[in-house]
Amino acid sequence: MMRKVFIVLLTVLMMMSCTDKPITMNLYYTGENGNARKFVEEMESSGTADAIRAEKGNLRYDYFFSKDNPETVLLIDSWASQKALDAHHATPMMKTISSLREKYDLTMRAERYYRAEEDLTDNDSKYIRE
Repeated sequence: MMRKVFIVLLTVLMMMSCTDKPITMNLYYTGENGNARKFVEEMESSGTADAIRAEKGNLRYDYFFSKDNPETVLLIDSWASQKALDAHHATPMMKTISSLREKYDLTMRAERYYRAEEDLTDNDSKYIRE
């Protein structure tokens, strides 16, 4: 019982310490018949993607196309903090994005990452070319 309580407390502390760190979300959009690409084209042509890039706290909003899976698009979406990401989620643009996902019948998979620059060891750094 004490072990479970300790693990829960440790998890909560770790989450609290990450709320003011930059966050990167990898969002994988998958569809059929080129719909993921059509989604990206409409996000860009409608100005929605540029509006997101202009939001306070947005660090990166870039789409990438898979060589191996042409029906999947990767969005790398980075924010200055959880607070900035939460503010983005509260904007009317989220309704636009949701509508476009429905229009193009896309499924999603999400991954969350925290920046590790300050955590790189000397051993890791020797493989990084700047």
